[in-house]
This record gives sequence, structure tokens and C-alpha cells, in this order.
Amino acid sequence: MRFLKTIGFHFFLMVLFLYLAAWLAAFFLSGYTRHGQYLTLPDLKGLTFESAETLLKQKNLRYVITDTVFVEGMPKSAIVEQNPIPNSKVKEGRIVYLSINSSTSAMVMMPNLINSSLRFAETVIAGSGLKLGEIIYQPDIAQNAVLDQLFNGQSIQPNTKLPKGSVINLVVGDGSGGALVAMPDLTGLGYKDATAVLKSSMLQIGAVVFEDENHDTANAIVVRQNPTFQSGATIKSGQAIDVFLSTKK
Repeated sequence: MRFLKTIGFHFFLMVLFLYLAAWLAAFFLSGYTRHGQYLTLPDLKGLTFESAETLLKQKNLRYVITDTVFVEGMPKSAIVEQNPIPNSKVKEGRIVYLSINSSTSAMVMMPNLINSSLRFAETVIAGSGLKLGEIIYQPDIAQNAVLDQLFNGQSIQPNTKLPKGSVINLVVGDGSGGALVAMPDLTGLGYKDATAVLKSSMLQIGAVVFEDENHDTANAIVVRQNPTFQSGATIKSGQAIDVFLSTKK
């Protein structure tokens, strides 16, 4: 009987020891992991990388940059996405995964728009990440057919890499096929009126030459033109006419 009491007493001591050991382990583990102590993760989207880095360090949080993307209209090196999401409850030392906006523009390929219709070219430009600029009509039998594609005033070859959002101007046929139009008389007209007359006659302004030292087109008038005006003369549509200007009455 005494032997059984001894065994029971030792069994009780062993259970008590295991309970105390488990309780102490849980206590110290809770203190080590700061059980119940959480931080609210701030919204980092749109912040510059430097600002986001400072904010994370203030909250004793770490970060890893997982991706670099390009978002048009967003500041360079700004935070695009974060994981965990804003307002998540996290512990100190947690790693926050960041995607940042690239410091360089994305590049796109210039499509081949030559000989396509204007409507088709407009659709392709919008879908390529480019922007349609000026439409320049030129005498050609193919109405609304793209004759040339321009970037910064120069012809741009297909498959050339351009920054996303680049402006592309199109030279388009007007369907006239170089029809003959009456030669306008520009002498005595102001520069603005002369250009308006040329445009209405489906002609273009060529060289602009000042015959005095004052290069003020607002007050200048056309004193002569090339080709010279002749009553009843005709000229091919789309042709350029040079004008000579002077501010002296």
C-alpha cells in the first residue's frame, strides 16, 4: 500500500512538472513573439520609394521589392502594389512585399500603318500604347489612305522601339489625285490670311522669306510669291507656294 502511495506521489510530481514546464514555455514564447501586439500596415500605394522606406523603418517593418512595372501617369519609383494589403494587422519585423513603378518609360513597337485606312490606323495606334497626333492631308488618289507615319517630324520605320505614349502624326491621301486648282493671288494679304487661302485651295505654304529685318508675321504682308500669280493659271493641288513678306507698307 505504501508502495502505491509512493508511485502516485511521484506521478503527481511528474504531471505538475510537465504542466509548469508547458506554462513557462508558453509564457516566454508569448513574450518573445509579442503575442497580441499588432501594427496596422499603412497604405503605401502612390508614395515614393524613399517615403515608403522611411515609414516602414519607423514601424520596425522590413520590405522586399518583388517586381518593377511601368504605370503611365504614376510618379517614377512610386509604390504600385503592396502585400499584405493596406490596414492589415501585422507584427513588428514583418516583411512587406512591394512592387514599384519603373524609373524608365515602357517601350513599344511602331506598327506598320502605310497603305492602311485612316480608321484602321487610328485603332492600331490606340491599341499599341501610342497617341495619334496631327493628320496631314496630301494630294493622292487614295482617299484616307495612310501615306506616311511620322515621329518628331520624321518618317518612322515599322518595328522601331518608341517610348509608350509617343505621338504619331499621319500623312493621309485626300483623294484628289493632284487635281488642278486655280492659282491664288496672295499679294497684299497678311501672312495669316495667305495661309488660309492656300489651305482652302488645297495648296501648301512653302518657304517664308522676309525682305526686311522685322520678322513679325502678325504685321507682315505678302509682297510677292513663287510661282508668280497669273490670271487664269492653274496649279496642282498640294503644291507649295513660297511667300515673300515685308512689314513696310
